[in-house]
Parts: sequence; structure tokens; C-alpha cells
Amino acid sequence: MMKKCVFAGTFDPPTLGHKALIEECLTLFDEVVVAIMVNPAKKPYFSVEERKEMLALDFGNEPRVRVIDFMGTVAELLEKEDTKIYVRGIRNGVDLDFENANFYASRKLDSSFTAVYLPCPQELLHVSSSMVRNSLQFQTPIDEYVSEKVKVYILEKEGAK
Repeated sequence: MMKKCVFAGTFDPPTLGHKALIEECLTLFDEVVVAIMVNPAKKPYFSVEERKEMLALDFGNEPRVRVIDFMGTVAELLEKEDTKIYVRGIRNGVDLDFENANFYASRKLDSSFTAVYLPCPQELLHVSSSMVRNSLQFQTPIDEYVSEKVKVYILEKEGAK
């Protein structure tokens, strides 16, 4: 039986941490669904299409990675994708507390799903999408936060603004 997981987030933008987590998922699962979660109450820096394009730069040639966008609950997403495995990356205790709170809230909607917490590589503990956005705002380098392909994409987009 094929094992599939869902890794969901805003990916605004996708970072080296996200990339490392997806690569780790590929060692554990046959298919990784990367779901860009859409929250109409939030105004992301990059559009859904731009985030899909950036994820495709790193994983477009990997047939076991499928990038989608989704508006709804994690429980609905897992049901739609016909999997019970929800992967989350953990950098620190704050992330763990946040993910546990979300896990128990989602468990009330679907008691059968399993959360898999994967630790962030130590050298990427400081990486976050908000650090990239802050760097863009203050025009400081983003090299240590995103892949080279994503960096080029972002800088071209920023230059066009």
C-alpha cells in the first residue's frame, strides 16, 4: 500500500526549512502533498500562484511531490487527499506547543489522523518565511533562507515591483 502524507502551510515564501522537510518526507513516504493553505483573512506577501511556482522550482521534477492549494480545515484536506498522515516541522518548543494545540483542535474534527513531527535540521533553526519577508522589506540578503532558484525568482519579482 502506498504511503502518502500531507505537509501544509502558507509557504510565503517556501524556505530552505520547507525544502529540507519535504526532502525528509520523500525518504519516508511514497507521495508528499504540499498544500498551500489559503486563509481569506490573511494577506500573504506572495500570491498562491507565485508560491506554487517557487515550490515547483525546487520540486517540479520530483513526481512524488504534488503541490496544491486548499481552503478549509486540515481534517477536510486529509479526507480529500485520502490520507491520515499530517507532517509538521518543529524548530523549537514554541513550534511544538503551537502544533500540539492545532493537533488537538483538528483531532476533534477527525480522530483518526496522525501528526508526524519532524525536527528541523540544526543549521536551519533560524530560518522562517517571516525572516525572508523582513529581509525583503529591509533589502537585506535572503541567501541563507531560500534556495538559489527561489532567491532568483523572488529578486526578479521584487525588481519588477
